[in-house]
Amino acid sequence: MYYSSGNYEAFARPRKPERSDRASAWFVGAGLASLAGAAFLVRDAQVPGERITILERLKLPGGALDGIKEPKKGFVIRGGRELEDHMECLWDLFRSVPSLEVEGASVLDEFYWLDKDDPNRSLQRVTEDRGRDAGTNGLFALGDRAQKDIVRVFLATREELEGKRIDEVFGPEFLAGNFWLYWRTMFAFEQWHSALEMKLYLHRFIHHVGGLPDLSALKFTRYNQYESMVLPLTRWLIDQGVVFRFDTEVTDIDFDLAPARKQATRIHWLDHGRPGQADLGEDDLVFTTIGSLTENSDEGDHHTAARLDQGPAPAWDLWRTIAAKDPAFGHPEVFCGNIPASKWESATVTTLDARIPRYIQKIAKRDPFSGGVVTGGIVTARDSAWLLSWTVNRQPHFKAQPADQIVVWLYGLFVDKPGDYVHKPMQECTGEEITQEWLHHLGVPEADIPELAAGAARCVPVMMPYITAFFAPRHAGDRPAVVPEGAVNFAFIGQFAETGRDCIFTTEYSVRTGMEAAYQLLGVERGVPEVFNSTYDIRTLLAAVSHLRDGAPLDLPGPAFVRNRLLNRLEATEVGALLQDFDLIKDAEQQ
Repeated sequence: MYYSSGNYEAFARPRKPERSDRASAWFVGAGLASLAGAAFLVRDAQVPGERITILERLKLPGGALDGIKEPKKGFVIRGGRELEDHMECLWDLFRSVPSLEVEGASVLDEFYWLDKDDPNRSLQRVTEDRGRDAGTNGLFALGDRAQKDIVRVFLATREELEGKRIDEVFGPEFLAGNFWLYWRTMFAFEQWHSALEMKLYLHRFIHHVGGLPDLSALKFTRYNQYESMVLPLTRWLIDQGVVFRFDTEVTDIDFDLAPARKQATRIHWLDHGRPGQADLGEDDLVFTTIGSLTENSDEGDHHTAARLDQGPAPAWDLWRTIAAKDPAFGHPEVFCGNIPASKWESATVTTLDARIPRYIQKIAKRDPFSGGVVTGGIVTARDSAWLLSWTVNRQPHFKAQPADQIVVWLYGLFVDKPGDYVHKPMQECTGEEITQEWLHHLGVPEADIPELAAGAARCVPVMMPYITAFFAPRHAGDRPAVVPEGAVNFAFIGQFAETGRDCIFTTEYSVRTGMEAAYQLLGVERGVPEVFNSTYDIRTLLAAVSHLRDGAPLDLPGPAFVRNRLLNRLEATEVGALLQDFDLIKDAEQQ
């Protein structure tokens, strides 16, 4: 396997690998990593679909990419997916998956046209004082100390940041500023999370720094992630003959382990509670999704709080069982061993009439019933004790959604703190109480909040114990390689497998691990798309510096005549032209 960029590799069709004629494949879990891996086996490795089996403990595919209507509760989405131009593996996948909405188009075509017609942008990113504009004005307002913190982390080596928390490398000035507010609420970072992952995010999305304040960096699907992404991909796989076995929990995998060669030899499962197994030869490949950010999720309802489930967690138990067999298989306890640090809660609110949407429109500055972009991403109530953020995507968000209803998704980063209206921790609140707190920060008159929360909405809260587990401070080796050294017929995929310089908590990471696993084990003669190299583009770096300084030019030291001589010399060079293009220096005559 190798990485590549450019059209030469992007448009190439690989020849059929020699191993494909005798290979079969088992995928553990039906999340996006497995669905993508199976698709790449079919499309690029040319393995017949009927020789690919996906084993899933639940009754539906998609993993964390969910979206469903619960008959007695309402619509439920545990989270949303923020997409961008340079998710190279994701778009490589969906260019080949037929759209279910537009005849003759791919999912990528459909998404591309949607974004061209209705580009994303937030018109009010941050509120305070019960729905009023917080006055951030799209600025980062970073002082010199905070700017230096960012540069120091950006330039640090990975080894320097291993095992460190964000608040160990960023000072109080940075953590109190707008940049951190935008960043933490957009990506769900806490200050006790991994400084290394923060660095990887800075490098990965440096080209989007200017789009953080208004979320113009982001793109969203037409419907919820299940109907827009999982459903068309699953249908295409079924059409290719791929076999799905639901209600099937994989409990263990046996290995023949030697210093230079490792082979999976048997896979064990419970099929509807009945034990089963399959012996694995060298050409029987097994792709295992390890860990799970949505494991043990618990739903409440409008009158019941969601429960924090700290009991047995099958996805984590499987990884623990496998990891005990070889140090190269990772250290799951690093990620799943501290639920207080990895939990938070989300909720799906469905409005039932026009009373609440008018308050949404006041903040979003768009009609939520228009069918187009509404909030353009999350709106954060800066003064919320829960640090509450909420979003309204294009409506309807579900195909089955009535035309007079709006589906809202919200989440809180601080679920242990009492709310500003309900005076209870979010994790103890019913859906109705969470709706009350949201309406309070929406600016609904307090006298109207109880009635609207009770009769104008339905809310389904979801507590997720491991939702940010992958942000735990970590060291090299805590996550296993996608294909461990010496492995001949197995790979680890998903958010807890280690690959290159990409960053987790993205659909791209899941797809990338599935692609790398398929290409590496089958020997596909086509490059895996390189992570977008914006971090090596001087133009992107200068643009980011300009944005981080809110457009202020760089301060050149020394007396005026020295600065002018330096500027005169710079202006005659390519470097000087670039610095002027990004407003980082003024003409010498302006100094």
